[in-house]
Amino acid sequence: MAASDPNIRASDDDRDRTAALLREHHAVGRLDPEEFSERLDKTFAAKTVGELDELLADLPAIDLYRLPDAALKRHRPTPGHSSALAAAAAAGGPAMRQSGRLSPAWRAAWGSWITVSVILAAIWVASGVGHFPWFVWVSGPWGAILLGRWITGGHPGGDQDRLTGGDSPPPELPGDHDQR
Repeated sequence: MAASDPNIRASDDDRDRTAALLREHHAVGRLDPEEFSERLDKTFAAKTVGELDELLADLPAIDLYRLPDAALKRHRPTPGHSSALAAAAAAGGPAMRQSGRLSPAWRAAWGSWITVSVILAAIWVASGVGHFPWFVWVSGPWGAILLGRWITGGHPGGDQDRLTGGDSPPPELPGDHDQR
């Protein structure tokens, strides 16, 4: 028997894949709620691959692996860049246009520090100001490290080459092979 034989028994994975396809077709409006419900019931009652194929016969083929992020532009590390984010910044991605001390990463780092420091100071005030300002033991060293990295022009997350394993390529993402 050939693998394309419609009389082959359907597996649970075959039924789940068909149900996912029907959900996508329903989501984009190709199936009304009643027809979707009817086809979904028939999907889980199907015994053969042929019965599942009949439920999808009048619908266009879609690739579940390309939904929904297939339209996202992927950036590969290029020579001279240590990461895909650096490559995106060099390519002029809208969120990556700023670099240096006013970059989105630095704004996020300083914003996190300020937020946590204010929360801790508020807790200190609410618990009674007469005690030593203990929140300084958290805010002080963290702020000093951020300030040192900011002054020296480092990355707020530290040494990115060390964190990503040096020159190793980033992990492969689904759909990456289509972008090469």
